[in-house]
Amino acid sequence: MTGTRPFKHALDRLQQAGLRPTRQRLALARLLFDKDDRHVTAEQLHGEATGAEVRVSLATVYNTLHQFTDAGLLREVVVEAGRSYFDTNTADHHHFFFEGSGNLQDIPSESVTVTHLPMAPAGTKVARVDVIIRLAPEETSTG
Repeated sequence: MTGTRPFKHALDRLQQAGLRPTRQRLALARLLFDKDDRHVTAEQLHGEATGAEVRVSLATVYNTLHQFTDAGLLREVVVEAGRSYFDTNTADHHHFFFEGSGNLQDIPSESVTVTHLPMAPAGTKVARVDVIIRLAPEETSTG
């Protein structure tokens, strides 16, 4: 019965992450995970929830996205101060950021080589390296 599969999928992900499947968490998980991997802002997800008639505040969306990130279900991609996207692809990879549209596109990790990292400060280790390549439209010459 395919009609219950997406519900089960979202429920399984929450349970496997150790999160209690509240009505709001489950509704947001379905919006996030029942599609292909994608990048979404809290505002975009709130708009999708509203469109799907899920009654949830923007603050709850932010809190839930951070809970999902802390549980390893999402990765937060900070593109600039105060502007974050949440990525459903938690595998090791990098991003193109299209400055004009604000879209993100995945770059496979094997496509980027980072060399000569500085030594981590005492008592710490490098957990992950995130590369964001910012793209702007090429300027066209007139004449």
